[in-house]
Amino acid sequence: MADRLRGLRIAALFTDGVEQIELIEPARRLRDEGARVDFVAPREGSIQGMDHADKGQTFEADRKVSDVRPDEYDGLLLPGGVRNPDKLRMDTEAVALVRAMSEAGLTIAAICHGPWLLVEADVVRGRHLTSYPSLQTDIRNAGGHWTDETVVEDDNMVTSRGPQDLDAFCDAMVGSLESRRRRQAGEGSQERPIA
Repeated sequence: MADRLRGLRIAALFTDGVEQIELIEPARRLRDEGARVDFVAPREGSIQGMDHADKGQTFEADRKVSDVRPDEYDGLLLPGGVRNPDKLRMDTEAVALVRAMSEAGLTIAAICHGPWLLVEADVVRGRHLTSYPSLQTDIRNAGGHWTDETVVEDDNMVTSRGPQDLDAFCDAMVGSLESRRRRQAGEGSQERPIA
């Protein structure tokens, strides 16, 4: 196990219909790098994952969206699947959490249909992203700049198109979190001016 992200805490926000590989692989990578990953959902209990069109594993939420504060976290993971973000973008608390985490400058990593939540939270205006191709019109209509690339990084936002991009997505997500940690350490080590 590496420790590049030791001490960082990441919220993975999802609900029923989550594409399980887009949750499992990034969460595993974050944990392998030393981060704590909390599974956050609108409700307690088992959340149904999907393996494309088939039912897959179930996942237990660690926390409810209503109990989460952005200042408890360093980053946010938004996995895809069609139903997962479609349901979440109708949940006002989930949308408010995404907006608050974006405004706080936390690293946000969204893959496949996950960027639908970024659109709903109105945080893509002027930003460069990618996603599953069917979201490109939604992203453009929300003021974002969509491109068909494996992974796109724009400041604190990391986006990818789908499961085929998971390796690059995970690398970029970890890199963004590590950069955020270095910036924070640098800011914390600066001497305060003498008044």
